[in-house]
Amino acid sequence: MEPRAGVSKQDIREQIWDYMEARNLADFPRPVHHRIPNFKGSYLACQNIKDLAVFARTQEVKVDPDKPLEGVRLLALQSKKTLLVPTPRLRTGLFNKITPPPGATKDILRKCATSQGVRNYSTPVGLDSRVLVDLVVVGSVAVSEKGWRIGKGEGYADLEYAMMVSMGAVSQGTPVVTIVHDCQVVDIPETLLEDHDLTVDYILTPTRVITTGCERPKPTGIVWSKEAVVGCPLGPQEDGESRPVPAAATACLADAEWQMEMAGLSGRRLPRACGAEAPE
Repeated sequence: MEPRAGVSKQDIREQIWDYMEARNLADFPRPVHHRIPNFKGSYLACQNIKDLAVFARTQEVKVDPDKPLEGVRLLALQSKKTLLVPTPRLRTGLFNKITPPPGATKDILRKCATSQGVRNYSTPVGLDSRVLVDLVVVGSVAVSEKGWRIGKGEGYADLEYAMMVSMGAVSQGTPVVTIVHDCQVVDIPETLLEDHDLTVDYILTPTRVITTGCERPKPTGIVWSKEAVVGCPLGPQEDGESRPVPAAATACLADAEWQMEMAGLSGRRLPRACGAEAPE
């Protein structure tokens, strides 16, 4: 599946979502629209991370809470790596550290890797904590073999990465991995990319391990003109998660009590205003 000429990021998202729904390529939650798709074969794709040397030498890994990344979260826990998961909606800080109970069985580790486990077996990590992330794993709606990435349009992955840069947790050399269905690997015009867009170094699918060789610089910090996202929830959905308005090109930084200056990262508050344009 290749996007048609002259498309926008949202056009590409809609084409991917429509294609996956029409061909029944996803598991719960459905429909996949406005989500990082939980594609069929995600656990198989996640297993491919074991073939990456960067994973073998990783001590601390940040993995997004998306359902199709559950297999990577489990592998990280089974491999005794420190697993960091972004705080839901970024309401109370940046990370939660998943801490399985002593002597946890494989079944318990599986629970820890789920969204419910993230809530039940995690402790907050403050923005002022000394964190050094060796590997970043993000979900995507679409990605190109060149490493261009499109998320679901809320800007969380871009903002999380920018915050990690600001707190010294990642550098330009920190590898970024995304895990998708084969149909989500498409051509993406470079003209759609902006400075705040996170690129990826490795793409894992159920059938492929793609090294992108991407040389485009990753974000170097928060782009303050792109006032992303924390809040505007619609409330719990059928999969248990709260979501902002799905079409939202708007965002609400709902609770500015936590701000970059509390961690000594910036003299500026995160913007409070609703209605600011969110990064793609």
